[in-house]
Amino acid sequence: MEKRKIYMDYAATTPVKQEVVDIMQPYFTEYFGNASSFHGFGRDAKEALDESREKVAALINAQPSEIYFTGGGSESDNWAIEGAAFAARMKDPTKNHIITSKIEHHAVLHTCEYLEKVHGFEVTYLEVDSKGRIDLQQLEEAITDATIIISVMFANNEIGTIEPIKEIGEIAKKHGVLFHTDAVQAAGNIPIDVKELNVDMMSMSSHKIYGPKGIGSMYMRRGVKIHNLIHGGEQEKGKRAGTENIPAIVGYGKAAEIAKANLSHHVEELTRLSRKLVDGVLERIPYTRVNGDQENRLPGTTNFAFEFIEGEGILLLLDMLGIAGSSGSACTSGSLDPSHVLLSIGLIPEIAHGSLRLTVGDFTTEEDIDYILENLPGVIEKLRSMSPLYDEAKQAGRI
Repeated sequence: MEKRKIYMDYAATTPVKQEVVDIMQPYFTEYFGNASSFHGFGRDAKEALDESREKVAALINAQPSEIYFTGGGSESDNWAIEGAAFAARMKDPTKNHIITSKIEHHAVLHTCEYLEKVHGFEVTYLEVDSKGRIDLQQLEEAITDATIIISVMFANNEIGTIEPIKEIGEIAKKHGVLFHTDAVQAAGNIPIDVKELNVDMMSMSSHKIYGPKGIGSMYMRRGVKIHNLIHGGEQEKGKRAGTENIPAIVGYGKAAEIAKANLSHHVEELTRLSRKLVDGVLERIPYTRVNGDQENRLPGTTNFAFEFIEGEGILLLLDMLGIAGSSGSACTSGSLDPSHVLLSIGLIPEIAHGSLRLTVGDFTTEEDIDYILENLPGVIEKLRSMSPLYDEAKQAGRI
């Protein structure tokens, strides 16, 4: 009998929907032209490029001219922060300060570290509370005359907490500072209207919304001027060189179109399944906590911390049962260090090590949740039975 397979790692990546695959197919073989070419093949590619830009823009209520296609969310993050930093300092050498938070994706954190160590910029890393939210007063107090840009993620990729983006944007605007948000996890998973937010730049990615990997975009508000990250030809209005990946862009556009059309049902269904998962786990497994904000959160992302055990053991046993989860960001899965996000919200390393992220998506079923609730308690019990920390807690009378 074939082992059951349940995918619960939608925050890492999503499967490509069949409608997306179908619309991409002709652009590999039939409409294969270079969108910069003047002949008919090129015009067909350019038309597909323009239509896809409109679809991605519509997802966040932006103008098509404000959408720039990139190689993914990481490139968009790098471009926004580096581009803003170098442009500002070239114009005014006293501008050398960046503000971000301690729970950002490493595409932001490592970019900021690079700018600090290699180019001498100063970076303020904002603390977060136990739910993973920044303090707006601390943010405003961190702004100086040298501040160039604030970069705070829309929603956290590990714990799902949604930040007060509109309020952050208002503070940035008041002080004349650029505001960038990494919305890779948020765009297509919760409603976003950039006209209602004071956001200057926003990073997005196709493979988080059932589109292909290797393609993303940056929303850049009209009038914002930053340096290019990639130099070469005049693609993307001269801001991002390189022949456009038309099949992937077409797939991204279709994925964005589907996400916009299905958004209400998507949010409602993921919220319902996540609630069933959380309630079931907390009811069945003692010494467990759910990390992050339980109100202002992504509908499909849940992060558990199980005391007395390590997350790697949970993942291995779950994988043997056909359940795919994660202990945090897929981008840091090779690290033995506890999650920087969980440490930042106040978890001690021993508890942070026992984390499990389970994310539901459009193909998750009620039966999938039931299967997890039937099997996860046994996994945790088995690991705790082998844990010296669990024995110590019992002998000390703490459990």
